[in-house]
Amino acid sequence: MLRRRSHFFVLIDNALSVKAEKEEEQKEEEPTASPFEEYLQTLLQLKTTSADQFDNLEKHTQWGIEFVEKYNKFVKERSEIEINYAKQIRNLSKKYQPKKNSREEEESKFSFCRAFFTTLNELNDYAGQHEVIAENLTSQIFVELTRYLQELKAERKTHFHDGRKAQQYIESSWKQLESCKRRFERDCKEADRAQQYFEKMDADINVTKADVEKARQQAQMRHQMASDSKGDYSSYLQKFNQEQNDHYHTIIPNIFQKLQDMEEKRIERIGACMKTFAEVDRQVLPIVGKCLDGMTTAAESIEPKTDSQQVVESYKSGFEPPSDVEFEDYGQAMKRTVSENSLSNAKEGKEKPAGKSKPKLWPFIKNKNKLSLKLGSGPEDFSHLPPEQRRKKLQGKIDDLNKDIHKEMDQRDALTKMKDVYIKNPQMGDPTSVDPRLTEIAQSIEKLQAEVQKFEGWLAEVEERMPSKSDSHRRSGLYETQSNIAVSNNCAQDRESPDGSYTEEQNTETQVKANINPTPNPNTIPTTMPDDEEFDDDDEPLATIGTCKALYPFEGHNEGTIAVAEGELLYVIEEDKGDGWTRVRRNQDEEGYVPTSYIEVNLEPNAKGAMTYI
Repeated sequence: MLRRRSHFFVLIDNALSVKAEKEEEQKEEEPTASPFEEYLQTLLQLKTTSADQFDNLEKHTQWGIEFVEKYNKFVKERSEIEINYAKQIRNLSKKYQPKKNSREEEESKFSFCRAFFTTLNELNDYAGQHEVIAENLTSQIFVELTRYLQELKAERKTHFHDGRKAQQYIESSWKQLESCKRRFERDCKEADRAQQYFEKMDADINVTKADVEKARQQAQMRHQMASDSKGDYSSYLQKFNQEQNDHYHTIIPNIFQKLQDMEEKRIERIGACMKTFAEVDRQVLPIVGKCLDGMTTAAESIEPKTDSQQVVESYKSGFEPPSDVEFEDYGQAMKRTVSENSLSNAKEGKEKPAGKSKPKLWPFIKNKNKLSLKLGSGPEDFSHLPPEQRRKKLQGKIDDLNKDIHKEMDQRDALTKMKDVYIKNPQMGDPTSVDPRLTEIAQSIEKLQAEVQKFEGWLAEVEERMPSKSDSHRRSGLYETQSNIAVSNNCAQDRESPDGSYTEEQNTETQVKANINPTPNPNTIPTTMPDDEEFDDDDEPLATIGTCKALYPFEGHNEGTIAVAEGELLYVIEEDKGDGWTRVRRNQDEEGYVPTSYIEVNLEPNAKGAMTYI
């Protein structure tokens, strides 16, 4: 193995030796260049290198400017995105802002709705911060970089102009040096030829002395021209060398240094802009954080139990639950008779079979429609609402009127003070100019107070009619023997009028039994009529279950009703089923319905159809 390796190295040494000998032979064959030619070749290389460097720098600096323009365009587009985003966020927040109507006011009572409205407001502020980002990006980066680009292009143009100018100057000097050198070379050759011609003429015996002298003078002249050319060439060469030294050691390095400084400033400026790009976002982070904290706080403020209680308070009717449903035994026939002679005979009358008992029927309505006798939807006293809702509406109306009264009183006090000032200082104004406004405010206060009294009267009426805990206990004791008797249709759904509203007179049944008889509005009658079903066609009349006394006159214009006079005594044959009407009889042939609120009812304690109160 070692022998093989040594043989390989020997072959390599021999090859290298042969190659070196060939290179020496080629060098001997090539003509040796003169020092001046070597100098000219070196100078040409330097000139070519300098031009190449300028081209490279020009390309690089142009690319740097294009990069700045690209970054500036990037910042501009980012700013436009922020503006569009902020605009869309503001439009979204505005779209879902609450409208000024009653529905939105009702929604504002709930904590989750208020939290959503707060979120919308915070979102609007959040959009404002994105507008701040766009504004700062435009003012601090885009505008500054646009101005800097103009300055950068002008500076770059100046530096390359100076470089090109220096390059052209040194090239012009080089051409002049070449011209001086060629003239010196030509004069030297002419001088040599003139000297050779003179020597040839001087050696020729056949040439006259005059011709020899002429040749000698010509040779001297040529030598003098060569000497002058040599002097010019030498002096210009020294000048060119100095200029060349300044060009390559001072002028060009200074231009390159300026280009380098310009490039470093450009890079530094880009870095500063990138830092500002991040700082613009960082500056708004605290406010954005506050907006997000506001949204979080709003979400945490949602109270499900409070909201559900608001729903309960909003729709609480104030009606008591219905009593138990009566058991109807269809296996026994129960008869009831009517006594026309005495009120006490009602207990002894025959009862109808339970199987034939029917709820209150209307013989005068066909096609199963409901008759509504309301004076209009949404009366001023809110009588179309359930008791509890009516009480809340009336109380709210009273509160609003009191606020208006306080405002008017504040204006009156302010005008009174102004009038006092005018009286004490007549130069400030005429005291009588305030009187018309004071009179107007006084009339407005009077009107508002009258409205308050009116609504307070309605409120007192509602609160008086609404059942209290003591009323419930009293009624349960009074009807203890009838605790298992109930009306099958005694539900809140049966108290609805055709348009779904409630009637205030439905609660008067409780007040009748408790001998609480507030004065109803004669123009307000129950708005609910029984369903369109047929009357019982049996020959036996309904049994008398009690008596009643008319508290107010009732004309009874509608079919199925009966006219009564104030103070008239009548027989009760069917109690109020919760719709505000009671069926009464005057004699054997005259019977019909009257508003329950218009009569005082006295039912027999053991009557089968004893009234159940809500």
